[in-house]
Amino acid sequence: MTSNLAVDVSEQKQTSNIQSIPHITFSTPDIPGPAAELTNEHQSITDISSSASSISSRDPFSVPPPYQSDIKPRPPLRGRSSTWASYASTQINEPLLKSENPDTPEGIEKPWLSKREPLAKTGRALTISIIVFGALLSVLHCYLGYKKINFVGNVCLIMDEDFSNGLDHSRWQANINMGGFGNGEFEMTTTSSDNIYIEDSILYLVPTLTSDEIGNSSIFNGYMYNVTGCTSNNVTECGAVSNSTLQTVINPVKSARISTVNSTSLKYGRVEVVARIPEGDWLWPAIWMLPKDNVYGAWPISGEIDIMESRGNNASYPMQGRDYVRSSLNWGPTTFINSVGKTYGWHRQRRGTFADEFHTYTLEWTDKFIRTYVDNRNKMMFEINLNEPFFKRGDYPATAMNGSAEIMITNPWQYAGNNAAPFDQEFYLILNVAVGGTNGWFPDGYGDKPWLNTETNAMYDFAKAQDAWYSTWPSDKNKRGMAVSSVKMWQKC
Repeated sequence: MTSNLAVDVSEQKQTSNIQSIPHITFSTPDIPGPAAELTNEHQSITDISSSASSISSRDPFSVPPPYQSDIKPRPPLRGRSSTWASYASTQINEPLLKSENPDTPEGIEKPWLSKREPLAKTGRALTISIIVFGALLSVLHCYLGYKKINFVGNVCLIMDEDFSNGLDHSRWQANINMGGFGNGEFEMTTTSSDNIYIEDSILYLVPTLTSDEIGNSSIFNGYMYNVTGCTSNNVTECGAVSNSTLQTVINPVKSARISTVNSTSLKYGRVEVVARIPEGDWLWPAIWMLPKDNVYGAWPISGEIDIMESRGNNASYPMQGRDYVRSSLNWGPTTFINSVGKTYGWHRQRRGTFADEFHTYTLEWTDKFIRTYVDNRNKMMFEINLNEPFFKRGDYPATAMNGSAEIMITNPWQYAGNNAAPFDQEFYLILNVAVGGTNGWFPDGYGDKPWLNTETNAMYDFAKAQDAWYSTWPSDKNKRGMAVSSVKMWQKC
């Protein structure tokens, strides 16, 4: 069907500052059906236009004219007669039927309410049963999990140190030594106030450069150094002589190491140390324990408990830097076999490092288990159930080579009468910051390490690289030292 639309627009100027309204004429298409009466109807604005001059300017701040409720919207014109006829025949204001009215739900039939289907009843009962069964299963799972948790039991506080009254020398004994403590460490330990001091009720164990005391050239040649008050029974561990030809040096770093060896020890219980580890390459902070008496033999036969060890290297160090803390047990049937590789674990700080703030390092220890963690049990470092003897756990061969000699392996704990041996004796606590070493704690080939563990002149190479590693140590002495705010020990009772 063809439709014509004629538009006549004319604009006139009005002297009353009112824009003239154009004369527009609409013609509707020829629409058959009920709307035919509108076929010749013209909607004209001519009359409005012609009277525009009589309209006065309205105040721009006046309110709009009132709404006329009698004005009905005209339905849109359609090009199809069937559509228009359908619309025209619809009563817009016709009320809804009762069954269609959402406000009268009682008019809607609900036959399923009068009689339930058997399958519906079964489905409902089955659903409820599954929910109840799942809840009971969850409770059982939690209960069984709780039963598996190892608890220390009743404990009695035997040490509570917060350093508020300074360093109690009757409780803490300094270890003064230049021998490397069996690890080939590069520091000497002293009682100097530069290396161990208390500030604001916090204990600091701080490494410093030996060259600050004797000069850099004396580190490498022509100097004899002896530590005052050496606590070692081996006199070779109490002094050193530098010789550039032999590449022997004075220990390039001074640090500190203290313990409770003469005051406090425990067999089974709990230990808590709140500490912040140091920053700086090749620093080795440790919170650990040694047996008060080597009942089963020399190290590691009588055992060692490492509550926390770490490295001061930054987080990019590939062999676990200061964003890691590690815990382990050292033990073995001979002095040349250490089975620490079977009993160790660690925890990682994914945001920041353990040098950023203080953390609580905890040991829980009984004849049934040994566990270490950081801050809470959810941050476990290491746990071992003592459900079998350590000799069996080690799975040792009948013989082993010690250099060129073949040694028969025997069980040094066979008469202990428990699975905890050698960790069934009293152990004392040690706090220290070591530097470097040749025992493998810092593996060769990682992190631009300036020495080799197999070289006899490893300390010489380390001292030569002082400018490189010392540049990574903070100028703030408190940040390059291990800070300890409290130590608590409980004995199982």
